[in-house]
Amino acid sequence: MHHMTLAEIARGLADKKFSSEELTKTLLARIAQLDPQLNSFISLTEELALSQAKAADARRANGESGALLGAPIAHKDLFCTQGIRTSCGSKMLDNFKAPYDATVVAKLAAAGTVTLGKTNMDEFAMGSANESSYYGAVKNPWNLEHVPGGSSGGSAAAVAARLLPAATATDTGGSIRQPAAFTNLTGLKPTYGRVSRWGMIAYASSLDQGGPLARTAQDCAILLQGMAGFDPNDSTSIDEPVPDYSASLNGSLQGLRIGVPKEYFGAGLDPRIAELVHNSVKDLEKLGAVIKEISLPNMQHAIPAYYVIAPAEASSNLSRFDGVRFGHRCENPENLIDLYKRSRGEGFGAEVQRRIMVGAYALSAGYYDAYYLKAQKIRRLVKNDFMAAFNEVDIILGPTTPNPAWKLGAKNSDPIAEYLEDVYTITANLAGLPGLSMPAGFVDGLPVGVQLLAPYFQEGRLLNVAHQYQLNTDWHTRTPTGF
Repeated sequence: MHHMTLAEIARGLADKKFSSEELTKTLLARIAQLDPQLNSFISLTEELALSQAKAADARRANGESGALLGAPIAHKDLFCTQGIRTSCGSKMLDNFKAPYDATVVAKLAAAGTVTLGKTNMDEFAMGSANESSYYGAVKNPWNLEHVPGGSSGGSAAAVAARLLPAATATDTGGSIRQPAAFTNLTGLKPTYGRVSRWGMIAYASSLDQGGPLARTAQDCAILLQGMAGFDPNDSTSIDEPVPDYSASLNGSLQGLRIGVPKEYFGAGLDPRIAELVHNSVKDLEKLGAVIKEISLPNMQHAIPAYYVIAPAEASSNLSRFDGVRFGHRCENPENLIDLYKRSRGEGFGAEVQRRIMVGAYALSAGYYDAYYLKAQKIRRLVKNDFMAAFNEVDIILGPTTPNPAWKLGAKNSDPIAEYLEDVYTITANLAGLPGLSMPAGFVDGLPVGVQLLAPYFQEGRLLNVAHQYQLNTDWHTRTPTGF
């Protein structure tokens, strides 16, 4: 049963081939057996899962149906879950049990999903390798000596290792798409505002977006259907109708205009990945797509702009974790200043401290105009580049990452090298666009992803292209040895 996709699980449950309770027990046993190798979970929720599975089976027995009714999933550990630890991968929130469910958690629970647990992540979603977690690094099931990508590496590793069919994730600068590429999954970052951020512990509020991680585009469509929608509790949520994403999967790609930016193929891109990207372009051409070279001239400025804006917002968002209102509290403080200093120093890891300091500096008097304001102007130029490109093409295609997954610890002493791995993904967050990564081959036995970007609220178009590609290729069906 563990090899089934969400779509196959839905059919199996509808046909009464197995119950949600049977499936849940099978997957919980598999997690107990295999996750010690991966460290992909922070918390398991066996009692909740079994009660939700029994409830889902009862709903089906009463005539209810639904693609997610009885489907097992897990949540990245920054989605608040009532009465369950929500740690954000940090010592700061190690003992925090959320008093309410995030909107995404509540919507998926109402649809009948079964929550198996909370997945490991880079601390406060800051990282590209899932090595900054207080609970230890997550390992890539394709090679346990390599990273799974971050910050949603726990969700990615668990799905890739067939511990569960799909999981929620979040993407601030590529944290859904990059782990998807590194672990041979399909991952979708929706349009900013398409999925509610209420109850999703913030890193950078203008960039964060929740989305699905699964093995196929079809499964991403099913999970996104349950996640998306307007939320009055979230002031950045967009009041836009949610289409039937599954219904658009089988559209023809005949005449689809695909733009390939020339800036994507410069120095820094592994030539073997470039070859796989060009192969995927040829595959889509055979399906009727029309390929056009385009330009995104301000892409070169995206990384410095992002690494000013994101830390600036993080320094503001994380100020609430002070040992008084929220978070870890040091023992026997001498005074209030000592309480703040030691609580934050003990509670936050090195990468989080680094970004808080960078952000506070960029927002400080005398430097705001020189750094933060200038970065926001670059952000607008990046968005303008995309708007111009989408006047000429329907989607944009390129590599998800410049390199395959690196070895654990290989970039720990050089954070800038790790930041540069986000070069192809962060532009979508700066512009608020939807982006998807899909499996496209292997380099040295490690998975490689191809990224698709589309205009606002065109998630259905991305899923359609990825689904048609997956009907004609088998990269997404490959399974890591031993799992």
